[in-house]
Amino acid sequence: MFTGIIEEIGIIEKVIPISGGITIRVNAEKILEDMRVNDSVCIDGICLTVTKLDKNSFWADAVGATLDKTTFNKVKEDTLVNLERSVRLSDRLGGHLVQGHVNGMGTISEIKKLGENYLVKILIPDELEKYLIKEGSISINGISLTIADLSSNVISISVIPHTWQNTNLKDKKVNEKVNVEIDILAKYVEKLLAKSNDNSDKNITEGWLKELGY
Repeated sequence: MFTGIIEEIGIIEKVIPISGGITIRVNAEKILEDMRVNDSVCIDGICLTVTKLDKNSFWADAVGATLDKTTFNKVKEDTLVNLERSVRLSDRLGGHLVQGHVNGMGTISEIKKLGENYLVKILIPDELEKYLIKEGSISINGISLTIADLSSNVISISVIPHTWQNTNLKDKKVNEKVNVEIDILAKYVEKLLAKSNDNSDKNITEGWLKELGY
């Protein structure tokens, strides 16, 4: 489990094909301090397992659904990635609960500087639209962000200077793909709603969630 508060930006130094996927070496600094083999690490919003440690880097494998559903299906060497270690139970939850289980890929449709902040608009896959609400939480490339505005399946996000400078959002361009993880609470609510009334409308609406205090 993660919080969506990025600890540092790493760089993918190597991408090596393996049976059913790829193995990557990621150069890092801060998160290596207490990292061990078999630890979970969030790389651009994707939860992977550390398989090997070097002096200034770690290795992880990406296979199967990870390649099908995330930007790692076209990942290249020298790519900058957001990194976060898994959260300790004693840590503050600065963002929101992020699993590192990417639900799909979004497409950046607009980037605009507004004063000191940045406005980023992202086209979210149609099948995830029902989970989106204004002022709700969402993870983009592993970053815990708030949906400032919503128009159908296009979300608007206001990014403060600190987040902009300390994540790889600043390196993204219009039409680039990003990893999207919707708030897990929305999926649990959907499941509970479906269980409580199998004949009811299973779609989550913004109004319904607001009535529940989300």
